[in-house]
Amino acid sequence: MKDTITIEGVEYVKKSTVYCPAKEVDGESAVIIRSYTAGVFYGYLNSIEHTLAGTVVKLHNARRICDVHQWSGAASLSQMALDGVKSPDNCRFTVVLPEQIIVNCIEILPISEPALKSLNDVPVWKM
Repeated sequence: MKDTITIEGVEYVKKSTVYCPAKEVDGESAVIIRSYTAGVFYGYLNSIEHTLAGTVVKLHNARRICDVHQWSGAASLSQMALDGVKSPDNCRFTVVLPEQIIVNCIEILPISEPALKSLNDVPVWKM
């Protein structure tokens, strides 16, 4: 399917293909964080610090997306950050922590508004 159309020499892009970042909360952006050993998280980026131990990231309202957990309806973290998950009921994300510090962060992906909504629609998984 074509995502653009040209009218009188002007190219228009389908609205759903334009990246729209999620709204900031208290000046903090919604992000997905991938760490070297702790797994993948999403939340609001409070701070980044580069230390001898690696890049340390502090998130507010953080949820672990994967370690041994699972998601459904996104082929990669990049797609998840852009589109979210297509099957929230088939995902297993942990509880929301008010604050989490993650060491050895190796990737930070900004989350779009539609993706954040779908991630927040994933029910809390706990035992």
